[in-house]
Amino acid sequence: MQTRPESSASRQEKPTRRAFLAGTTAATAAAAAFTIVPRHVLGGPGNTPPSEKLNIAGIGVGGRGAGDLAEVESQNIVALCDVDWRHAAATFEKYPKATKYRDFRAMLDKEEKTIDAVIVATPDHCHAVATMAAIQHGKHVYCEKPLTHDIWEARQITLAARRARVATQLGNQGQASEATRLVCEYIWSGAIGKVSQVHSWSNRYISPRGIDRPKDTPPVPDTLDWDLWLGPAPERPYHPCYLPFSWRGWWDFGTGVLGDIGCHQLDPVFRALKLGYPARVEACSSGVNDETAPLASVVRYEFPARQDTPSVALSWYDGGLMPPRPPELEPNRRLGDADDNLFIGDKGKMLGHRVIPETKLQETPKPPRTLDRSPGHHAEWLIACKGGPPAGSNFDWAGPLTESVLLGNIALRMEKVLYEKGLLLEYDGPNMNVTNLPEANQYIRRQYRKGWQL
Repeated sequence: MQTRPESSASRQEKPTRRAFLAGTTAATAAAAAFTIVPRHVLGGPGNTPPSEKLNIAGIGVGGRGAGDLAEVESQNIVALCDVDWRHAAATFEKYPKATKYRDFRAMLDKEEKTIDAVIVATPDHCHAVATMAAIQHGKHVYCEKPLTHDIWEARQITLAARRARVATQLGNQGQASEATRLVCEYIWSGAIGKVSQVHSWSNRYISPRGIDRPKDTPPVPDTLDWDLWLGPAPERPYHPCYLPFSWRGWWDFGTGVLGDIGCHQLDPVFRALKLGYPARVEACSSGVNDETAPLASVVRYEFPARQDTPSVALSWYDGGLMPPRPPELEPNRRLGDADDNLFIGDKGKMLGHRVIPETKLQETPKPPRTLDRSPGHHAEWLIACKGGPPAGSNFDWAGPLTESVLLGNIALRMEKVLYEKGLLLEYDGPNMNVTNLPEANQYIRRQYRKGWQL
């Protein structure tokens, strides 16, 4: 990964109350994402001693946020924020001592001296504004995937977290798994040779897609603050088709299957192959429109050669679409799970973290164990908050990963124009610029509704 230039649009952050020495550069994070780097003696000035419990707040606690809080309830859950109190009722009941809020800005202002760390699990369109607010208050942040709703936001969040030296983690739990480490170790040991192609797919159902905006305007439930739920998104009437779980398919609020699952699924690909920004992207889909993500899509990224490694063609599939079945796969064996990766090297292939066919796997020496194993995805973040090493998906890693994933959505939204002009979308990653189709850059940075800013 390349180190990002600091944007003049970025705002100054307040120094963290419990600062720690993180500061890993994007280049270091990409090349050694699992490396444990010693830092200041734990419990020293400006660090939370490992024995001391963190005071954690949740923003968006009715859905995935409830699961995240359950993973860190060994700490003190001191404040909870959700715009829909009926949806969040079970979480409020589980942590009765936590103070309840509707507006995360009010919570962060009032709890300035209480909160140490924040979990952000709102819909995608509010990830950046909530995460940036927490960083500017000097709080450690865990944010659900994707890190942000658009590319510019991801860059600003990455820079802000680095400057503030707060502990961060993206909610892509698979990065902490044994499988991800085995993918890297097999590929780095040369088990399948040099990899030039990867096929990645997800057949999860996330939300209705390929539909138009509803025209009826039912009343807003008494327990929901619709204006706060919209946050920075363009104003529109309330409708139950958007929430609590069906917002992912709507472009104003979510990022489709690619945005939702891509940061999970593609993480081991980027780690094992040490990918930077893609140079070109193309897409084809069914059902995409200005309102919602497609019913099904294929997105193809082209990554340039790196040092002694070849260029890589990475193809993404969703909505039931799949890559060609590799002849090495045994006839009675299915092509992976609902989500999987197929790596194609010049000496073999690997499905997930297993060389195929099974006979070749048995003949392939298990690679040296060169990577540290994780204590657990959420545990990594808690350790980092208390002065330990950076978490495996800290924002120096997760920000660039999110940018590349979201670039695929721009190709989808510009699919018709690209097809008519006979173009692939060409991208200058360091400068966040589509170089051959200027109108595509409108999706790099969205416009916020009045009263909201990053």
